Amino acid sequence: MKFMLHINPVVPASPTERERLRPIAHRTDKVQQMLQEMLELTQMAEELGFEAVTFSEHHFYTEGMEAGSTPTPHLLNLLSKTKRIKVGPLGFVLPTWDPIRLACDVAWADQMSQGRVIVGFARGFFPRWVNVLGQHYGAQPSVLGPAAEQHNREVFEELFQVVKLCWRDEPFAFKGKYYQVPCPSEGHEWLAWEATERFGAPGELDEKHRLRRISPVPKTYQKPHPPLFQALTVSEGTIRWAAREGVIPIIFLPFPDMAINGARIYAEEAAKSGRSLQLGRSVGLCRMINLGESYAAALESAHNGSVFLFRNFHSKFQPQTIPDVIEPYIDSGIAFVGTVDDIRRKMSLVQEQMNPEYFLWLCDQGYLPIHEVKNQLETFGTKVMPEFMD
Repeated sequence: MKFMLHINPVVPASPTERERLRPIAHRTDKVQQMLQEMLELTQMAEELGFEAVTFSEHHFYTEGMEAGSTPTPHLLNLLSKTKRIKVGPLGFVLPTWDPIRLACDVAWADQMSQGRVIVGFARGFFPRWVNVLGQHYGAQPSVLGPAAEQHNREVFEELFQVVKLCWRDEPFAFKGKYYQVPCPSEGHEWLAWEATERFGAPGELDEKHRLRRISPVPKTYQKPHPPLFQALTVSEGTIRWAAREGVIPIIFLPFPDMAINGARIYAEEAAKSGRSLQLGRSVGLCRMINLGESYAAALESAHNGSVFLFRNFHSKFQPQTIPDVIEPYIDSGIAFVGTVDDIRRKMSLVQEQMNPEYFLWLCDQGYLPIHEVKNQLETFGTKVMPEFMD
C-alpha cells in the first residue's frame, strides 16, 4: 500500500476555545497556527515515508473546521517546503471552478515541484458555499435532492473533460452544455494571426486565420498528467465513473463488505474500458485512526477527534446515514481505534481482503492538540505502516 495523510485543515482549538473566540477563523494568530501545523505534519509525513499529503477544499468556515478554503496556496506552500512527498487537494470541488484556471494552477504547481503534484476532485457537499461559488453553472450539492445531484454530476463530468483537454499537447475546442472553448464556440477574428501562425501551436487557427482552438500553458510536468483521485467516494455511480476515466477513488465505505464491493465494482467497470486490474489496484481506502497505549485511551482520543466535524455538520444534512458519535464509525470499520497491535490486525485484514493501492488516514489535526496528533502519526509511521508499505 501507498500511504496518504489527509489534513482537513482545521483552525486548532478545543470546543470551548472555539466558542469563546468565535468566529475563530477570523483570527490571524489561529490561522497562522493552522498553517504551521499543516507544514509540520507534512514534513513529518515525508520523513516517515508517506506517499502523499492531501487536504480539502471548503469555504466560509467561520467555525474553523475544514477552513483551508482555496487549495492552490496550500499546494504551493507545502511543495516549496518539502523535497520528496507528493501534495495535492482532495479535492478541487470542480462544479465551483473555471476548469481552465484549475488546469493551469495544477500545471504550474507540477512544473514548479518537478512532478510532485497529485490532483483530487470532489463534487461538493455543503450548500452554504457550493451554491455561491457554483452559481455560474447553477451547481448545488447532492444533499439538496435528486435533481441537484443529477445537475451537480452533469456539471462535474463536463468540466472534468475540459480540465483533461487543457493538459494535452494539442489545441482543443469544446462545446458543452455549461462551458465552451473558444467563446463563442464558432471562433472569432484574431488580429495577431501572423504571430500565432508563425510561433503558436499548429491548429489554433483555421484557414481564414480565425481563432478556432486554444492551448492553455504550461502543460503538466508529469505526462500525460498527475495522478487523479476522487475524494471520499461512497456511491456506486461515482466509482464506476472513476473506473471509466482512470481516476483513483478513495473509498469511504464500511469495511469489509461495502468497501470490498466498491473495489470489485471498480475492477469490473475498468475491465469494460480495457483495463485489467487486480482487486484493490487503482483504488484507495480512507479510514479514521486513533492509537493509544490502551483501547480506552484510543477511544477517548477518537471521541475528541474528527467526529466533531461529523457531529456538527455532516450529520445535520444526512442524519439517516451519517452518525454524530464515534461508536458507529468503529462498528462499521470506518474508524480504526485501539492499540498498535489492534491497528496492525485491522490493517492486516485490509491487506488480505481488499489490498488497496492507497490507504488514506483522515487525521485529527486541529481537533486534538498538535503534540497528540504528532505522537499518533509517529507511532503509526514507525510501528504499523512499514509492515504494509509497497
